[in-house]
Amino acid sequence: MDAVRLIAATRRALALSVAVPDIVAAAWQAQALAEAVGSHLAVSGPAAVRVEALGLSEAGSRACGARHHPVLCPRGVRAAQLSQIEDPRRALDDLGALLGEIGVALVGIAVTAEDETLYWQCMETIDAVDETGERVAAILRTLSLRERGTVA
Repeated sequence: MDAVRLIAATRRALALSVAVPDIVAAAWQAQALAEAVGSHLAVSGPAAVRVEALGLSEAGSRACGARHHPVLCPRGVRAAQLSQIEDPRRALDDLGALLGEIGVALVGIAVTAEDETLYWQCMETIDAVDETGERVAAILRTLSLRERGTVA
């Protein structure tokens, strides 16, 4: 399945999430998608972004073992369905937007958390999502430079 469709499904799931476990699950799904998109681009993306894409994959994987998180949806990790990235720029734009939305949702949980463990889990995930978003932005910058002929 194309990355854009998987990212859209995760954005819809986040938008429909009301309960904390559902929002946390969407955050883990987003990080797993970042890992998968990064891995895919590192192998078959434009040569100019392969090293940065590997960094994206690593950043996505730092979400404390996203594939094994206990609150993931019953159908499993959406990222496992990734088979292609038809439009890398659009996929990265959409992934960046998703990560931003996840960050906002996690901040909302953190500021209202009465449980210290939940608070710190949110803070760690916010840091991971922020780093992942920075990696996405770096790849998008490289793609822009490449399109302008500045990068080989």
